[in-house]
Amino acid sequence: MIAAQRQAEILRLLSDEGSLGITDLAERLGVSLETVRRDVKPLVASGSVVRRHGGIMLPSVVGEAPFDRRMRENAEAKRAIARATAATIRDGESVMFDTGTTTSFVARELLNHRRLTVVTNSSDIARLLATVNGNTVHMAGGALCSDSGAALGLSAIEFVSRFWVDHAVISAGAMHAERGIMDFRLEEAEFARAMLTRAQRRLLVCDSTKFERSGLVQVCPWRDIDALVIDRAPPEPARAALDEAGVQVLVAGD
Repeated sequence: MIAAQRQAEILRLLSDEGSLGITDLAERLGVSLETVRRDVKPLVASGSVVRRHGGIMLPSVVGEAPFDRRMRENAEAKRAIARATAATIRDGESVMFDTGTTTSFVARELLNHRRLTVVTNSSDIARLLATVNGNTVHMAGGALCSDSGAALGLSAIEFVSRFWVDHAVISAGAMHAERGIMDFRLEEAEFARAMLTRAQRRLLVCDSTKFERSGLVQVCPWRDIDALVIDRAPPEPARAALDEAGVQVLVAGD
């Protein structure tokens, strides 16, 4: 593949996902980091892409709200995770969701399911599933986050504590081999933690890039979930920690 072809492929990938890291681009194109940097340089100079820390994005993404921007990041991996997760949920079952881009993708994959009972603090998920296929949707109340439209705080936690569901599906801002599931906001971590106490089956849906991030707040240790649905196999020593905790790892596409 010559430089012009690689540049066209870079723009195609960005049109799907909005932003990508340089390392991720090198892996997808099968070239070195230096080659990707050379390919990206003229795209930046022409204004076709914009640099961000560790990667590039489309200019149109710069003005998006943070949650909308995150919906475009690693979108292909999140769709694969969502399809794998939805396949484990049956018509008529009850599902609890927190607010996250990957959980929103899961909700979209459930649009063909019927008679679901959904409990969530996400206005996006509630709006998506409330009016289709005989579903019943219960949304937590409270002040909504201006970024994601999530209801957070004590009232949201008290609301979900009234339910007992078949599946709790949470997302995460980061994952760590020793510390387990991490996030960046205390309120989001507290809500996710409360959800995990209200379900028969507890799932974490997260793309593998979250192992490269360092979270601020611990949601819970690995032993507090039953399954991790991810787009590629976790790195060592995370895999060893998951095995020790008895967590089932479902790799989307396997």
